[in-house]
Amino acid sequence: MHTRIVLNNRLIEAAKARLPAVTAATLHGRGVFTTLAVYDGKPFLWPEHWARLTLHAARAGVDYAAYDEEIVGASLQRLIEANNVGRGRARITLLGRAAGGPWKVEGRKSATSTDLIIITGDARAVTDDGLALTVSPYRVNTHSPLVGLKSVNYLEHVLSWEEARARDFDEAVVMNERGEVVSATMANIFWMKGGTLHTPALAAGALAGITRSQVLTLAEASAVPHVEGVFDLAHLGDADEIFLTSTGVGVSLVTAFDFHRYTVPAGSAPLRLREAFRQLTLGTIF
Repeated sequence: MHTRIVLNNRLIEAAKARLPAVTAATLHGRGVFTTLAVYDGKPFLWPEHWARLTLHAARAGVDYAAYDEEIVGASLQRLIEANNVGRGRARITLLGRAAGGPWKVEGRKSATSTDLIIITGDARAVTDDGLALTVSPYRVNTHSPLVGLKSVNYLEHVLSWEEARARDFDEAVVMNERGEVVSATMANIFWMKGGTLHTPALAAGALAGITRSQVLTLAEASAVPHVEGVFDLAHLGDADEIFLTSTGVGVSLVTAFDFHRYTVPAGSAPLRLREAFRQLTLGTIF
């Protein structure tokens, strides 16, 4: 993380940031966030990220009325410039203050109902050798009101990722309570089989990833047949090629899934989609 942050639209040193100790965020985890990429000093796909952030804020009961896309976007750009971010990433978080439920904060009512925090950091390192996947022991509960929500209740994702890393894998495939493939711990998942691109439907519990959406659009534009559906591990294990998508990894190829090894042939659909996405980040298409 870089040394300066934005707190409630004020640019300050991260070490000097102060937040209330007792809030809906600290007591109950009432908050949402989005992480976006920065290319050439510009936030990538900012309108799409803001639209999802506010949609998820409404679902989580986080009041964002004090903020709008233009104001927060200007603060984000100011922070990118202050931290001299050419290529990197940024995270925008909305944290609820009013502590409802069994714990209510007594005393003077705060003028701020929601705290806005923006941080930036370096881009995640992605190996050119491809990613190694395993299967996570953690499951997604599709009956949860938090399913598909990018909330600060992120511990299950972190624990699942850490468990995979402890076994020397880069990422892990997460399933839901019915044994259907959902995603990786911190990325959406795609695979090719018989010339068709496959990815789990959002109804399986997958996050509506911004990069995921872009890849589906690129597949449509490139005449790559694609299916969003319900799949089990047998479908994934039978894949010809696998890749992951997220802000952090972009479009990253998978070269190992447990005991399976994958060789991506020249000119394959994943390689074409990865290149098309790279061109999109450069602003050379669409």
